[in-house]
Amino acid sequence: MRHAIALTVALIAGVGLVRAEDQTFPNITHEELLKAIEAKQVTLLDANGSESYAEGHIPKAIDFEKQGKDLAAKLPADKSSLIVAYCGNEQCTAYRAAAKAAKELGYTNIKHYAKGIVGWKKSGAKIEAN
Repeated sequence: MRHAIALTVALIAGVGLVRAEDQTFPNITHEELLKAIEAKQVTLLDANGSESYAEGHIPKAIDFEKQGKDLAAKLPADKSSLIVAYCGNEQCTAYRAAAKAAKELGYTNIKHYAKGIVGWKKSGAKIEAN
């Protein structure tokens, strides 16, 4: 019995130990993202790296790698604004760094576009290249 109680306490205490880089954020569907872009109600963070960004990104997305400490200046003043982070595809976790950075700046409505740039391109949606 003591072992069960000790294990329960350890598990409860460990719940708060989730590393920031392991955090996940709710997904946004392709259709929801398209609607938000059309309504100009989203800020996109591309976490694929500057080289990939230059080759092609979702229109108006911010190059997260390039922004670094200047990210706050690129994000909207309203902390409840929709921020969507994405990276390569559904297996990619690089988006977490961008989402985490937005969260640390106080943003509360952060989502993940899981299909990433690969899914965006496969859908036939327009991309921008620099």
